[in-house]
Amino acid sequence: MNGCPMCGFTPASIDGFLAWSPELANNNDGFPQESFEGLARVEAGNFWFRARNTIILWALRKYFPGFHSLLEVGCGTGFVLSGIVQAFPNARMAGSEIYTAGLAFAAKRLPGVELFQMDARKLPYEAEFDVVAAFDVIEHILEDESALQNFHRAIKPGGCCLITVPQHQWLWSYVDEAACHKRRYSAKELHRKIEAAGFSIIRSTSFVSLLLPLMIASRLATRRPDAKCGGDELTLNPSVNRMLEAVMLIEHRLIKWGVNFSLGGSRLVVAKKQSM
Repeated sequence: MNGCPMCGFTPASIDGFLAWSPELANNNDGFPQESFEGLARVEAGNFWFRARNTIILWALRKYFPGFHSLLEVGCGTGFVLSGIVQAFPNARMAGSEIYTAGLAFAAKRLPGVELFQMDARKLPYEAEFDVVAAFDVIEHILEDESALQNFHRAIKPGGCCLITVPQHQWLWSYVDEAACHKRRYSAKELHRKIEAAGFSIIRSTSFVSLLLPLMIASRLATRRPDAKCGGDELTLNPSVNRMLEAVMLIEHRLIKWGVNFSLGGSRLVVAKKQSM
């Protein structure tokens, strides 16, 4: 997309990417852009990112296997989208990110994929994609309901929206503050906002549920002013990392078998835009 055919607006170019919200490309309160380098370094080896990718790919295969186009909003360093590209090589893929710093890392992982600098609250699309996805993104946006409405408008009738978010406000800690989270969701709040945007929810479950006691202990241990959001704190002992990933694999199998967890550090929601 090089411009809007309706209004004639042509996006700027920043750092080699088309920028639809250039005023936010290097300065906004949604996420510390210096964290992208650390995330790019550790995502592929960290149990949580790997387990989340496994759940995301399973959800796409189960609930919308025949999609032809997908936009990931807030694609960050491109780790999730690179997994989706490998699993669905024939689909059109696009990624948006508010920071061009994130897109620089994504471009290395995603040669040939459309990448744009955009504000999730102002997507320039109408019925453009079969799937719009946002993985741990909308908790960074104060106007999350506006973002969800934009997702709905960008999806074709009968298409799918796939979302993950951090869950339970009682898990709030300095880690959330360092990550520039605006909130942690309850299932009730998230469902209400997704349905208000026009979607019908077809699957919703917590994940990081079996590890919730460890997560609570970790959160209590990081209630300190030196907590960070980046790479070093995500680097685990290899044996511990393998053990945690094995637990997440058990949890994933339970979700595949139809178990919906009510409690967990994160929540996955699969929603559908009604056909016209």
